[in-house]
Amino acid sequence: MTAETAVALPALVFLAAVLMWGVVAAAAQIRCVDAARIGARAAARGDANATELAQAAAPAGAAVQVSRDGETVRVAIDAPCPGPGRLAAALTVRLGASAVAAREDIIGKAEGGG
Repeated sequence: MTAETAVALPALVFLAAVLMWGVVAAAAQIRCVDAARIGARAAARGDANATELAQAAAPAGAAVQVSRDGETVRVAIDAPCPGPGRLAAALTVRLGASAVAAREDIIGKAEGGG
């Protein structure tokens, strides 16, 4: 093994670990978006289990907030994404997503279709 390889190899391993962590973080962000959409659709239908459905689709440790405002519902997801290895606590990033949907339980009432 040459000196150049001995210097470059740890840098390449570190780069590979950071890239893999980026892929894991991107996948967790996509799960946050999907969970927000699932929760918003359920809450718009008037489903009492909207929070639980969103929580089940969200990454582990995520916080789900469902709010109803007039004719819409909003679901916000906030989730931690820990860093790799022993640096997990130091490199944790917060991921989040939100989705808004029109409330279906009041649409028919507003149009007079009851």
